[in-house]
Amino acid sequence: MTIQSACAGTASAAGTGTVELKLAHFFPATHPAETELVQEWAEAINEATNGKVVITSYPNETLQKAADIYNGVVQGVADIGLSCFSYNKGRFPEMEAFEQPGIVYKNSKVASKVAWEGIKELNPKCVQDTKLLMVIATGPGDLFTKTRVSCIEDIKGMQIRATGITAETLELTGAVPVGMPQSEAYEALSKGIAAGNLAPIEVLKAWKHAEVTDYLTRTPFLYNNLFYITMNLDKWNSLPADIQKTITEVTEKFHEEVGIGLWDMQNEEALEWAVNEQRMEVIELTQEETDKWIKAVEPMIDKYVDQTGETGQRAIDTAKRLADKYNNVY
Repeated sequence: MTIQSACAGTASAAGTGTVELKLAHFFPATHPAETELVQEWAEAINEATNGKVVITSYPNETLQKAADIYNGVVQGVADIGLSCFSYNKGRFPEMEAFEQPGIVYKNSKVASKVAWEGIKELNPKCVQDTKLLMVIATGPGDLFTKTRVSCIEDIKGMQIRATGITAETLELTGAVPVGMPQSEAYEALSKGIAAGNLAPIEVLKAWKHAEVTDYLTRTPFLYNNLFYITMNLDKWNSLPADIQKTITEVTEKFHEEVGIGLWDMQNEEALEWAVNEQRMEVIELTQEETDKWIKAVEPMIDKYVDQTGETGQRAIDTAKRLADKYNNVY
């Protein structure tokens, strides 16, 4: 196989005229984002281009740290990058609209369709310094903690791992956000640097967080996180038109068939593993308690619009409109 993970060795030239591309991301080499999305997508591109494009994946921050990946793609350190917009807070203002608390996404399919369609509609300048190939989203996230959280008072003063919009959201609940990428959370939880995490359920298994937390509190109104796959603009522009067309077609296929549902699949499997194998306890908030949490985080959207003006309001309106549309589809 010409497509491989760099942890197993860097891909060599596949022949004269071959385009070799380095892809940086922060997921472990065993994570479905690597094994089912990146590797399969790269192999499909290689086959569709008759071996002319060879993509080597560098997982687990082996090429760049999670927060440095976008800049690394802009600068050409990596040709392609997969990471989270939220790791560079403030740089991607329109993207933050899709991560605001209070906008309901039933699952990752809904959240991904809303984000990608909305971003293409908004065409934000903040990502025009690279060739944005794909955006997918986690959909709802929950709280995973060492001690029980069954009401908003329980989280006050608790140190919770979070980034970007999620960190600001947690502050409104009385929690103390601890900023770090997902790749550092296990150690922080095991050493007591953080007492919990706000994330999609998949981290319980894929990142083994169920080994270092005991309780799962359902808080889907607090969280959504966007991931991008993007390419260095000069590298993209240097590709022949037929190669660009092929990459676009393969990417659209993988976005629809794999990307948008990637977190739904992982979440279901991780929840079963966490409950049955790690004896994690799941806590469902009462409606009265849910209303308290939602009221506490209401100022987030108002603050976002105050900071971003008409551009932000348009992005929020787009996210809400498309969420209403796709929540009735998936």
